[in-house]
Amino acid sequence: MGNLFAQLDHLSIGSPDPEALASFYAEALNLDISKGPQGSFECTGRERRVMISAGERGQLYFAALNLPSPQAVGELRARLTDEGVDIESAPPSLFEGETLSVVDPDGNRLVFGHATRQDAGVGMTARLQHFAVGTANIEEILAFYQRVIGLRTSDVICSEDGKVRTAFLRAGDEHHILAVFLAPKHSFDHHCYEAGDWNLIRDWADHFGELDVPLDWGPGRHGPGNNLFIMIRDPDRNWLEISAELELVAHDKPTGKWPYCEKTGNHWGVAYLRS
Repeated sequence: MGNLFAQLDHLSIGSPDPEALASFYAEALNLDISKGPQGSFECTGRERRVMISAGERGQLYFAALNLPSPQAVGELRARLTDEGVDIESAPPSLFEGETLSVVDPDGNRLVFGHATRQDAGVGMTARLQHFAVGTANIEEILAFYQRVIGLRTSDVICSEDGKVRTAFLRAGDEHHILAVFLAPKHSFDHHCYEAGDWNLIRDWADHFGELDVPLDWGPGRHGPGNNLFIMIRDPDRNWLEISAELELVAHDKPTGKWPYCEKTGNHWGVAYLRS
């Protein structure tokens, strides 16, 4: 297995009212809207991109990961083929050139490609940085992402009996590109945008306040990753996080272990504990 190096480039989300959800993201995240394939909407802007299509509320159609080069896309295809992984044709995405797609054991779809991005668009800094899923089969999901995809585990949160409740997996030096939570069923948990600076957390909170979008959680500080955060809900009740100062880790960092408690989720106080 080879280590994967990638950045989260865009997401594709389902909605029973995709036009309304696209309008929310355009206003909340300072994005431009354009029509995409099959009636979808493409919301793009400053280091953040979301595709929204007709579908069920709270459905993650795919997460698109940007590899370092077109050559890296071909190398990943060859490695996955050698390992016997089922590779599918990728759905329409915001990549150009060669793409490939795989599906994890819960049915979450990953799309891999390469794009050279420029810091275009208006508004404050907040780069699409990670996504999170819930699963009832956490050991199987973690094995897939670690052994098949090549992500490394930065930290885990465990209950007193040693069972993993949450894992944070990276594809570079940022603490995580994917968080996996033990949950009653497969679910799309949240997506996160890295502002990089505590003052921008304040400014984003002011921006949401001007739009009458209340904070659903935070401000706070996570234990794993040590990042500051605020979280809101979009009209479909998807969770959206603005983060700052996410930990950068060495390539050989041993996996950290944290207790399953509120202080791990929020060093400053109240935390949501997924059951």
